Amino acid sequence: MRIVFMGTPDFAVGTLQALVESGKHEIAAVITQPDRPKGRGQKMLMTPVKEYALTQALPVYQPAKVKTPEFIAQLRELQPEIIVVAAFGQLLNQEILTLPPLGCVNVHASLLPKYRGAAPIHYAIMQGEKESGVTIMQMDIGMDTGAMLSKVTVPIGSEMTMGELHDELKVKGAELLVRTLDELAAGTVKPEAQNEAEATYARLLDRAMEKIDWTQPAAKIHDLVRGFNPAPGAFTRLPDGKSLKIWKTALAAGASAPAGTVTAVTKKGFIVACGSGALEVLEVQPESKKRMEAKVFCNGRGVEPGTVLGNIEG
Repeated sequence: MRIVFMGTPDFAVGTLQALVESGKHEIAAVITQPDRPKGRGQKMLMTPVKEYALTQALPVYQPAKVKTPEFIAQLRELQPEIIVVAAFGQLLNQEILTLPPLGCVNVHASLLPKYRGAAPIHYAIMQGEKESGVTIMQMDIGMDTGAMLSKVTVPIGSEMTMGELHDELKVKGAELLVRTLDELAAGTVKPEAQNEAEATYARLLDRAMEKIDWTQPAAKIHDLVRGFNPAPGAFTRLPDGKSLKIWKTALAAGASAPAGTVTAVTKKGFIVACGSGALEVLEVQPESKKRMEAKVFCNGRGVEPGTVLGNIEG
């Protein structure tokens, strides 16, 4: 097939790489988000997809908006048979969706209709799901509402982080997309409509979601910490108002105490009382410092029994 690929972050690189390495298709162009300034120096950085595309000498387009008549005219000139989308970051309009003869297919990192939207991998972990996966979907004008063409399921272990699930879905989704394109070419795909009654949404993450509420059950906080590792990170506040990112926890037995109270220092870190149950904190990152084992933080008198976390707002 003659393909136009649309994608931006590292997750999308896996799909583009699989298409290239399959040797079965012609990549007419790669569409990705514009370069943006990042970091303290505000240096302009290429998207991960652009970086990979340039190593393969693929034509790259970076429209600020894909819906403009000028860019749609460019798309028509490329004459794609199909457009493959993976975590692109812009919505497509009806004109683009119907431009290729085979339409547009999306590599979505959830088992649709669960977790439509922007952050499905984070939500699968945060909600304590036991499995996730990738759905290849025929795109329509709705938000991840199109007919499902294929699925692959991935189990989620009780300690699995968002980063680990991301990496597994990146590989599984890429493999599934290549197989699904073969089936589309052979005419053997059987589209399946989504059950709207089962639909859930993974809305954009915001700063308020990152703050740990110690009145929640220990298991819920544990899932939040896993779901925000390696980014953006869950945090709490120390009594002096400084932030403390929590990167790794384990469910623990703890003495009864008000939520947020450090009840003990252990060989591995420290135990915090929650709304129900307790968590052992194993890895932290104090404000303006590097990640470290929680026991190192405790050795530096970071916290001690009786310290109350999270009472400072913001």
